[in-house]
Amino acid sequence: MIMQGRKHFSPQLFYQTSLELLVPQDNFYRILQKELNLHFLYKATSAFYGKEGQESIDPVVFFKILLVGYLNNINSDRALLCYCADSLSIRLFLGYDLDEELPWHSTISRTRQLYGEEVFLNLFQEVLKMCIHKGMVRGKRQCVDSAFIKANASMDSLVEKEIIADAKTYTEELNTHSDYQVTPQKQKEVEQHHVWKQEAYKDMPGSRKTLQIDEDGEEIRPKFFLLSD
Repeated sequence: MIMQGRKHFSPQLFYQTSLELLVPQDNFYRILQKELNLHFLYKATSAFYGKEGQESIDPVVFFKILLVGYLNNINSDRALLCYCADSLSIRLFLGYDLDEELPWHSTISRTRQLYGEEVFLNLFQEVLKMCIHKGMVRGKRQCVDSAFIKANASMDSLVEKEIIADAKTYTEELNTHSDYQVTPQKQKEVEQHHVWKQEAYKDMPGSRKTLQIDEDGEEIRPKFFLLSD
């Protein structure tokens, strides 16, 4: 009898496990989760959100996803979300359980557009600086695997300059590969069209709204009637 093992896989309907049990204690992203406090992002981005409408992606999760992309040199939102969804340790880092669906790649692209290039880049660079100061990054698009680098102030300074400069390049790569890219030329054309449309239709009926106020100071809204044959 040949004692040659053959593994057979039969998926179970139910599992008694969790990300906490599956991800090793010395995993890079588990350590990064404990060391990196990104709560400042809530206040820094609050001005971009209204009080009505659908709830957005968590800003901390958004920047964590982009951080994962940078450290693994993934410059496509679509590829990045596939990578995150497929990793247990990254799911733990992002706070998404085994049965939770991660945000759509389009959400990542549109959130960058929401913040604008300058604000996004500045905040992303701050996140990268924190990683450098924690000893979790050793060079541009390189993370430390499961251990901190020995503190070296002069080395940190060189690494920081290199990474901060590279962050802009990485952002440009993301925008280039985005399915929702809006080029400066296209943005200019849209703005020109809006200006032309406003001028061309300014004298047409319905282009001006006459505001009427009742005795209580409330706006009088027009009434519409359904006409039937």
